[in-house]
Amino acid sequence: MTDMMKKLQGIGIVPVVVLENADDAVPLAERLMAGGLPCAEVTFRTAAAEESIRRMAKAFPEMIIGAGTVLTTEQADRAIDAGATFIVSPGFNPKVTEHVLKKGVPMTPGVCTPTEIEAALQFDLDVLKFFPAEPAGGLKMIKALAAPYVGLHFMPTGGINAANVRDYLAYDRIVACGGSWMVSGKLVKEGKFDEIEKLVREAADIVKEIRG
Repeated sequence: MTDMMKKLQGIGIVPVVVLENADDAVPLAERLMAGGLPCAEVTFRTAAAEESIRRMAKAFPEMIIGAGTVLTTEQADRAIDAGATFIVSPGFNPKVTEHVLKKGVPMTPGVCTPTEIEAALQFDLDVLKFFPAEPAGGLKMIKALAAPYVGLHFMPTGGINAANVRDYLAYDRIVACGGSWMVSGKLVKEGKFDEIEKLVREAADIVKEIRG
């Protein structure tokens, strides 16, 4: 496991962020830091993603900022140039995975089948994203997949929330969980950063409760 993944393991929950406006990036990052989750996966689903990563990285260089929903090598390059220190994709794309790893940046591609896992293992990866977690079978499916692949760990994302995250965090083969319930687009758009910090703090407390 890379040092980056070990840091994320210590944090436990990775807020998955969709930003429509880069002006919201720094205020959001400030609340993530204050609430006890000093990391973010900024998804490349919007035009504001690259600039949002750049602003977050500049304002909070100690924060772990990754780029999610990275589908192409061009997006990967833009994310890394902006300051992303890890890359996440929803599925396993060999071309993108190889490109990112050659740059020396941690890559966590998404998988949900044994075939995809075995393809990803060809790149000596030991942490994979399990996506979409809940629709694809949740923790029961992760445990079934983990059994034959000794040493493999997962970062599940998709349908994880405050009600079920404890079960995921309690399983020792899960590095961290991705979730957006504390950083919903609605709360960000409405500028409810106090509410976001409250939810982030509650999420960080859940990690402490389960993992100590």
